[in-house]
Amino acid sequence: MLHNLLGPPEQATPEAVRALFVDGKVPAGFPSPADDYLQKALDLRELLIENETATFFVRSSGDSMIGFGINDGDLLVVDRSLTVLHEDIVVAVVDGGFTVKQYWNAGGVTMLRPGNPVYPDILFKEGVELIVWGVVTWNVHDLLKIRSRRRQQLLRQLRTVI
Repeated sequence: MLHNLLGPPEQATPEAVRALFVDGKVPAGFPSPADDYLQKALDLRELLIENETATFFVRSSGDSMIGFGINDGDLLVVDRSLTVLHEDIVVAVVDGGFTVKQYWNAGGVTMLRPGNPVYPDILFKEGVELIVWGVVTWNVHDLLKIRSRRRQQLLRQLRTVI
């Protein structure tokens, strides 16, 4: 199901798409001394959307793209105005249904590749139409939901051991 998170431009207020931004980098490795941080508004519309009229949001479903960092329930930002390039992550229509996969076009072979080896590639032979709805430009994870899912998995594993 497709959702436009921010709604029509006329309904989106600056407050609805802005959040406090602490200007500075947060190391993902070793802690470092604090920078002099400046606070300013971060406009999520400006950050996530390059072409507003061609952008939509969609939630991922399933685990076929976990190898590309796309988890079940992630919010994907998709731009329909971008030209699809080899290895882009795209939203496409296959057999009448939507799918999110990596676009692969090399050596005369066009296919959609999942990010999970459990799933097969979707190969497009000559005469078969591939409809790409757009290129995925951003992926928004819900880290608390991921943490909760992992906790539930660990609890299930512990119950089977005990």
